[in-house]
Amino acid sequence: MNPIIGTPILNVNRNADLFFNDNIGMSIGSRIREARKNAKLSQKELALKVGVKQSTISELETGESAGTTLLASFASALGVNALWLETGKGSPSQNTPQLKFEKVKIADPENQNLLPIRTVKLRLSAGISGFVLDQQQDDGEPIFFRRSWFEKRGFDPERLVAVKVKGESMDPTLRDGDTIVINTADAKPQDGEIFAVNYEGEAVVKRMVRDIGQWWLSSDNQDQRKYHRKVCQGDACIVIGKVIHRQTEWI
Repeated sequence: MNPIIGTPILNVNRNADLFFNDNIGMSIGSRIREARKNAKLSQKELALKVGVKQSTISELETGESAGTTLLASFASALGVNALWLETGKGSPSQNTPQLKFEKVKIADPENQNLLPIRTVKLRLSAGISGFVLDQQQDDGEPIFFRRSWFEKRGFDPERLVAVKVKGESMDPTLRDGDTIVINTADAKPQDGEIFAVNYEGEAVVKRMVRDIGQWWLSSDNQDQRKYHRKVCQGDACIVIGKVIHRQTEWI
């Protein structure tokens, strides 16, 4: 299976190329400002969409703030490519290929209501919000849910991926070998919730905690000396998506 480039963007402005030039040398704040103006949004309207204060938008656009951990949310709200917003590379309206599922051939007509979630490995680069999905070769069969499961929860099957948990940092909540489902459409940090994160180019699964004005990656393992929390900020910590399901063989 060829690698598929994945990025948490669905809303794409196909006319954006008419308004933007090659601006790799521009700051993130400048690209946010240009994309906001192209989308005909005020700072207040963009702040409401992303879930931040208007002053945060102002500080980004004027250069008072160097960056943000919410690039995926900004890109989605502005209808642009997250990689372009972060680096200035490529097209702002580049329609990055999404996950495509092969039709599942099942004899029982009733089971045609089942939709697959692909089991993958994540390949990441430090400081880049995009990611590559490689199909698992060992025990990498997709997992299936009824169509009604997706519809009831408002999940898009093409934005969900399943990965294996490695290590004991989230034990006992998540154990080594468990399979978790990640919703890449939900990349906005939430206090106390578990997310998959690109931390310095490594895919980690941690509980996000808001404390003393900062976001932290926290482990559920009681051995906090071995699994101490780490601050989540800037390009070193990019949220991939929220963990929304677990499958385990531990009873």
